[in-house]
Order: sequence, then structure tokens, then C-alpha cells
Amino acid sequence: MDPVVIPILVVALVIVFLVASTVRIVPQARRYNIERFGRYRRTLQPGLNLVLPVADRINTKLDVREQVYSSDPRPVITEDNLVVNIDTVLYYQITDPRAAAYEVADYLQAIDQLTVTTLRNVIGSMDLEETLTSREEINSRLRAVLDDATGKWGIRVNRVEIKAIDPPHTIKEAMEKQMRAERDKRAAILHAEGERQAKILTAEGTKQKDILEAQGTQQAMILRADGEAKAVELVFQAVHRNNADPKILAYKYLETLPHLARSDNNTFWVIPGELTEAVRTVTRAFGDEATAGAPRPPQSEEAATAAAEEASHEPRVPQLDTRSTAALDAAAAADEAGKQAAAAVSDAKAEAEAAKSPQVPRLGRTSED
Repeated sequence: MDPVVIPILVVALVIVFLVASTVRIVPQARRYNIERFGRYRRTLQPGLNLVLPVADRINTKLDVREQVYSSDPRPVITEDNLVVNIDTVLYYQITDPRAAAYEVADYLQAIDQLTVTTLRNVIGSMDLEETLTSREEINSRLRAVLDDATGKWGIRVNRVEIKAIDPPHTIKEAMEKQMRAERDKRAAILHAEGERQAKILTAEGTKQKDILEAQGTQQAMILRADGEAKAVELVFQAVHRNNADPKILAYKYLETLPHLARSDNNTFWVIPGELTEAVRTVTRAFGDEATAGAPRPPQSEEAATAAAEEASHEPRVPQLDTRSTAALDAAAAADEAGKQAAAAVSDAKAEAEAAKSPQVPRLGRTSED
């Protein structure tokens, strides 16, 4: 090989190395801290950057995106002397790469220890019940303290969240018993309230039902009374309009008597005393009609005397013996009354027919006989 070629190759390699050492490409959301001869020089931004080879070197590479850090459970004592284990979740972001690299040796450890001490101060002023129910207050107080302390480190704390609060096992059992008792109490109260409401509603419904039934019965009785009153009024007007005489009323009275004993519930029936008067009225009515309908022929003195004797022997209207009818039941009494009324009417009709037939005048004896 030519001795001149070797030095040229060496120089070319050195030049390539120097060029490669001069160019630095930084990815997006990354920051590189450059030191020149061991002293901080500048922070490289994303993109193509040029540095002095051999003199400049990259000290730290930092990610400026928001990051999440989850701490291990740490024991914390509450105000009522109970030990609880609390683990937190921290959301932070590097805002100053130089301060994050040169102001603190290990910013993650520093943030973790600061979180634990701050958390113990906050929880130490609360009891267990308040600790379990005041997570938002604890988070806000932690964030305020951490953001103030990490600002000089070039780190911004965005959020601090309590991931879990674990009380001792015995406390958990006591809390479960307390919650179970509280739920049983509320269930018993709700059950009693439901029964009370049910009884009140049932009583209100029964009351309303009784009121409506009473109102319905009242309206029905009023309507029934009005109907009966109107019916009686119409019958009364019809009777007075047709000018019914006592004879027709007596006959209707006799027709109604048999219906009084047809009910199955009647075990005793009393024949009123007006029955004989009604029978007599009907008999007279048929007798008056017969007398008024047939004109009587002229009679001699002897015929008149015979008629007077017959009139004196006029058959009496049969009457019911109240003592004998009292021993009969209702149906027998009604039948007997109907039979007597029919017999009276038949006798009256026979008498009227006899009165209509012409009488044969008797021949008187002469003086010669």
C-alpha cells in the first residue's frame, strides 16, 4: 500500500468522527444538558444541534412530559392514635431541566420523602373518620405543599391523589359492624314507616268506602222514597180524577186480601174487622144496580105485602167469625175470606136476578067466593 494513502485515511476518519461528535439530534419532548469541560453550558432543544467535539458532552437527558409516580404504602398515625397505611399517586412535570439536574440529586426520592412527611402532618391533625371522608382536602393540602417545595427544583406538581387508605383489620371489622348496624337501623325505620303509611292508607280507604256506601244508601233511600211518593200521588190523583165511589174501593179491598197471605214469611194473618163491611158494601152495590136497572111492574096491594115480607126475610151477609179464623193459618184464612166474599157476591147477584124477573099477580077472591 502506498505510504501516502494511510495518513489520508486516518485524517478522513478523524474528520468523520469530529463531524459526528459535533452534530446532536434531540427528540421531541426531550431536553439535554450540555457541559463544557465539566461546567454547565446550555440545554439542547428538540431538533438538530451543534456542539464542540471533545469539549462539550451531554450530562443528563430529561423527559419534560407529565409523568406519574406511585409511592409505596406508608404508615401514618391519625389523631385518635390509629395506624393507617396510605399510598399516593403523584403527577408532576419538569419545567426547568437545568434545575432538575443541578438543584437536587434525585428529585423522585426528594418528592417521595416530602410527600410522606407532608402526609403525616396532615393526617396527624385528623381522626380516622375525618381521614376517610376528607380525601379532597388532603389532596389539595398535599399539592400546595409539594408545589411550593418543588418549584425551586424545576418541577411542577400538577395533582396529588390518595390511592388507598388501609386501616387495621380490627378497625375494618368494627367499621363493618357499625355500618351493618346503621343499615339495619335504617331498614327497621323504613319498614316501620312503610307499615305506618300502609295502615294510614288502609284506614283512609275504609273510611272513604264507608262514607261512599252511606252516601249511596242515602241517595237510594231518597230516590226510593221519591218514587213511592210520586206513585202514591199518581194513584191518588187517578182515584180523584175518576171519582171512584166507596163501592169500587171496597171491591178492590176484597181483591187485595188474598195477596196478603201469599208471602212465605207470613205465619199468622189477622182478618181485619172491615172485611164484613166491605162485603156488605159490595152486596149493596150489586143490589142497587139490579134495582136501578130493571123497572118494577105495578103491583097490587097483596104483591106489595108479599114483597115486604120477603124483604123482611132478606138473607144476611155472611160474616167471618174472628174466633174461628184466629186458629187458622194465613193461607187458610185468606182462602176462607175469598170464599165468603165470593159467596156474598153470588147471593147478591142471585137476588138481583130474582128482582129482575116479573112477578105474577095473585087473583083475589071475590065476595062471591
